This record gives sequence, structure tokens and C-alpha cells, in this order.
Amino acid sequence: MIEARDTGSPAAGRDGAGQDFWPEDKPRRNLPNPKLLYGGAAAVVAVIVIAVVAVVVLGGGGGGDDKAAAKATPTAYTPDFSGDGFGKIAQRTADNRAITQGEAFSADSKTLKQGKYTMTLAASDLASDCKAASWGSRLQGDLAKYGCTQVVRSAYVSPDKKYVGQFMVVNLASQEGAAQVLRDLDKATGAGWLTPLQPKGVPSFGPGFTAAYASVYGHYAVVTWVERAGGARPDSLNEMIDVSLVVENAGDFLYQRLDLAGSGAS
Repeated sequence: MIEARDTGSPAAGRDGAGQDFWPEDKPRRNLPNPKLLYGGAAAVVAVIVIAVVAVVVLGGGGGGDDKAAAKATPTAYTPDFSGDGFGKIAQRTADNRAITQGEAFSADSKTLKQGKYTMTLAASDLASDCKAASWGSRLQGDLAKYGCTQVVRSAYVSPDKKYVGQFMVVNLASQEGAAQVLRDLDKATGAGWLTPLQPKGVPSFGPGFTAAYASVYGHYAVVTWVERAGGARPDSLNEMIDVSLVVENAGDFLYQRLDLAGSGAS
């Protein structure tokens, strides 16, 4: 069972201790509809099922200086280690071509829509220096240990600037490394976190209430991190899940890589 925890809570990390997060909500977080893969009729469906067990909200509204935002960590963090459907690229040797700007920030990633939500790309970065895109000596040590070569970061904002989000992909040598990065991102470890982008003209990301969902996609660690602008407490966790699923569509290029690896073209 995967928990959605308040990683800033004194109860976090103690045998799942805590209280229900808005008990009337019983959300299930699923990846978007099956991604149609290039070069074939096959589709891949990766499903993440989340039981919301323990989140305690310690404070509302946003704010905070740039330094605090640079070292922000999510209030609620949910990792999924299953890697369902991505076994063909569990090792980078099966998918050894570096991620390109054209892939990570394609025209399709500029505007993302799902349900009633729309998110627009506000900033992007493709770093080969993994240390520069993260903070925390333990996390940075594991990024080096497990062969991090690239970190993709995209910042999104809704047209009304009510929601902001971050989409991140860490390119590691193996699924083992991707899983270790997900473990490091649990605030209880004190390992550190990935640094969010802060585009001009977009509400500062990080301070206040944020929710992050991380998944293993073969040798990639994928993070979707969202908040109400200003960090205000959301009406329900479902609201954060719905926004995160929109932002997660920025990872469609990983399904294309999976297809190429399956065809031997990677």
C-alpha cells in the first residue's frame, strides 16, 4: 500500500502514523488514458493506485522568500515504485540516447488539458548537471552514484494563475537508481529534493501546501509536483490529484521511448 503523507508532519515516517486527509475524500490516482506509442498499435497503461492514509496539514497560505522556495519540499508526497509497463527500459542500456530539447519540450507539451484543467508551459530546463538541479548532499550523492546524466524540469501555470505545477524527469542508469531517488525524496530521509523552476510572472512555487507524486518509469524517476498558487490549502486532495494528472501528460515522450526500445530502434 502506498501512502500519501504529509512529509512536513512530526508524525510522518512513523509507521504511517497520522490522520485521514479530509476523510470524505477517497481518491484514486491513475495515469492518464493509455498513451498511443509511436511505430505501432500497442498502448501502454501504467496505473497507480493510491490509498490516502495520512496527511496532516500544518499551515495554510503561501509566501516565503526565494531561498525557502529553492529548498522547498512537498507537504504531501506519494511515491510509486512499481514501474508497471516499463520493464523494457529498466536499464539505460536499452534506451541510451540522451533526452533532447525537442522531445522533452515538444509542441504538444506547451499546453496540457485534461478534464476542466488547462496548464501552460511557463519555463523549461534540460540540465546535464544533476547537482545543479537539486539540493541536499545525500540526494546529490545518490544521483551521482546511480548515474544521473540529465534532469528535465518544466514549470506550468493555469491560465487564471490559480494553479502552478512542476514536472521533472531524472535520467538514471537503472530502475534501481530511479527507485532510490524516490526514496530519497521522502522528507523523512532528509536527503534533499529537486529544485523547482521559478518563472517570472508566475506565482512563486514551493512555500505553503504542495503535493508531489513520484513514479518509476523504467530507468527514469518522474515527479509531478503541484500547488494552488500561493500555497493555500486545497479544498480536497482530489483537486491536487486532478491538477497533477494534467501536468503528468508532459511525460508522453517517455512512452515514445518505451516504444522505440521495444522495436529495437533506441
